[in-house]
Amino acid sequence: MKPRFSFALLLLLSSTCLLQSCKKDDEPEPVNEEELITTFRLTFTEVGNSSNTFTATLSDPDGEGPTAPTVDEIMLDSATTYNVTAEFLNESDPNDVEDITEEIREEDDQHLLCFSPSGVDLTVNRTDSDGTYEVGLTSDWVAGAAGSGTITIALRHQPGVKDGTCDPGEADLEATFDVTIQ
Repeated sequence: MKPRFSFALLLLLSSTCLLQSCKKDDEPEPVNEEELITTFRLTFTEVGNSSNTFTATLSDPDGEGPTAPTVDEIMLDSATTYNVTAEFLNESDPNDVEDITEEIREEDDQHLLCFSPSGVDLTVNRTDSDGTYEVGLTSDWVAGAAGSGTITIALRHQPGVKDGTCDPGEADLEATFDVTIQ
């Protein structure tokens, strides 16, 4: 006597194996590779006097190579407010300059510019946001009394952990500028 269910059982087992083998593997989330930033430029425009515009630039043509970056000094007038825009570029190939600022803007929910003035009467307020938290690609700088010090600016990469503070994530770039208020 032959069992009748053996063909049905074989068909069921074959179907199960076939469906399991077609199941998609869990793909890891793509890693967002850190971009090479060779130029970080701040453009200052005095509020109420748009003809007073100037830039301060950090230039590091060899990236993380042995040559130290050059950093401009920031000269501000006391009791003056400036609208400031930040720009990030990869100029390692002069024939193919890449504007990293656009990528930061597209991924603004993963980035935050952190401003830390030291020894100088300077207040920085971010003026752009990702809809929830500030970003810092645009900001207002309020220069107080005359003096000198520094400002350290860090571009923080915070995928999945951005909470509006500078602590989480990693620094894509950190630059310290000398600041003189006159």
